[in-house]
Amino acid sequence: MPIDPFQRLRHALAQPAPPSSDYDLNPDFAVAEGRVLRDAAVLLAFQSGPRGAELLLTKRASHLRHHPGQIACPGGKMDPGDATPEAAALREAAEEIALPAANVEILGRLTPHETVTGFQVVPVLARVRTPFTPRAQPGEVAEIFAVPFDHIANLARYRVERRRWLGQWRYFYTVPLGPYYIWGATARILHNLAQRMDQP
Repeated sequence: MPIDPFQRLRHALAQPAPPSSDYDLNPDFAVAEGRVLRDAAVLLAFQSGPRGAELLLTKRASHLRHHPGQIACPGGKMDPGDATPEAAALREAAEEIALPAANVEILGRLTPHETVTGFQVVPVLARVRTPFTPRAQPGEVAEIFAVPFDHIANLARYRVERRRWLGQWRYFYTVPLGPYYIWGATARILHNLAQRMDQP
């Protein structure tokens, strides 16, 4: 009998995990001394869909200052009024995809992820309790879509690619799905989750 996806997610949270950053595959990449990381949080919101469990992702608007046009989990920087990363992730999800906070069961946190753009991102793992109608935040979210659980949970789906950035080759994880090119910090966070789910 297949293991329940949400049971696998809870299993992943109980596993040890190493630090996570955009530098994992780029140990020789120059890191600015004295950098100050900005706190951020994202919501990995899993829901039960017609194809089984699925993860809600967004495509960011192309004009945004940070990560324009990229695939991302709902989320963003923490505001002064956010008491915890969970509060920030829930607020951002409500703003970006109209997911009511009362409709979310928080499962736990994954390893914080440091980005090359200077953010310390806390991934918050969550379950959507009941079906809802996603609505994209005008001006910030170009599209909302769902990724099958089996796609992001399968380590064989991930690959490492590279591109030149600031004059250096930068390596990064990708986990493409049809027209959606999931890469960078989002793919690294999902790869971390898949590794933890794969542990005995």
